[in-house]
Amino acid sequence: MQVKERIDRLVGDHAARLSERLMAHRAQLFPPNARKELRRFTSGEVAALLGVKDAYLRKLSLEGRGPQPETGPGGRRLYRSDDIMELRTLLEKRAKAPGTYLPGRREGDHLQVITVINFKGGSGKTTTAAHLAQKLALDGYRVLAIDLDPQASLSALHGFQPEFDLLDGGTLYDAIRYEDPLPLSSVVQKTYFTGLDIVPGNLELMEFEHDTPRALSVRGGNLFFTRISDALAEIESDYDLVVIDCPPQLGFLTMSALSAATAVLVTVHPQMLDVMSMCQFLLMTSNLLGVVADAGGDMSYDWMRYLVTRYEPGDGPQNQMVSFMRSLFGDHVLNHPVLKSTAISDAGLTKQTLYEVEKSDFTRSTYERAMESLNAVNKEIEGLIQTAWGRT
Repeated sequence: MQVKERIDRLVGDHAARLSERLMAHRAQLFPPNARKELRRFTSGEVAALLGVKDAYLRKLSLEGRGPQPETGPGGRRLYRSDDIMELRTLLEKRAKAPGTYLPGRREGDHLQVITVINFKGGSGKTTTAAHLAQKLALDGYRVLAIDLDPQASLSALHGFQPEFDLLDGGTLYDAIRYEDPLPLSSVVQKTYFTGLDIVPGNLELMEFEHDTPRALSVRGGNLFFTRISDALAEIESDYDLVVIDCPPQLGFLTMSALSAATAVLVTVHPQMLDVMSMCQFLLMTSNLLGVVADAGGDMSYDWMRYLVTRYEPGDGPQNQMVSFMRSLFGDHVLNHPVLKSTAISDAGLTKQTLYEVEKSDFTRSTYERAMESLNAVNKEIEGLIQTAWGRT
């Protein structure tokens, strides 16, 4: 006679086993009690980031100006991420045009809040948010990343395992809950990237989805869609921009993030099923945000763009789908796609992004092709940010 299993116990057992194995995996990658550290950058990489010649960095080093690089294998000069920011500060003082090396906000510029969204999983949403936040930090911006997805993949990429590291809260929920909210600054964590802070996520974020209907019925107000923008107002002066990785669903969290946003980035995998799913997502988004707007929510954005992700240039149907999207949405589709790359997926196996991994761990052509794709996308988004601040 077949014995039936209780699904709640079975799933709970599997979750416990998986969590234990993930913890062991993390302990194998990183020593106990250690935090992730960012690799050193070669002088060539730093020169490219700063837009100067490698010889100029050598000259600064020989003259004793700025941070002194470490000497690596083969005599290579290596810099830490805080060295890069120190060099930016040094070079900015002598720059002919303000913002050449520190391109962030100036007086009168508003905080940029970029929400990365999609209804369908597997569109590269979290990967996009992580690479965007990290590259902007390397480029001299003060960045806050917010993991609004209860699955917490963005947090995991930055060294946080929610079920072990966030036992007593520590997510955005603490700052946006209806009863006794904490200051947002109390849940902001430093990362190993200079200039990049993070508000991690975990399953606790789902409490906001449960609390909001009760709050609306009791208070009869429209409080939920202002919660994130109100929290961000507390730390606005500390950052140039915020990157929010939204959950793959259109709930109260996502709507509150969209209400706080100044810009929206929709990731799309160029396949028919994904585009059909996006169509439903856009219809629901329009309807729900229309209700929020009627209730007084600010729905004006600096820009909205679709980003084609996991793109394979040799795939005929994908090319047709990209052409179809460009014909429909025109300039709202970013010019550069994120290419599908084993370098990006392999880096994810060790909870790293392409900006963190060592180039030598990959085939040179594979690494450079993926890096060129990501840099082109992030540069295009940076241009939109600068334009929103009234610069070209």
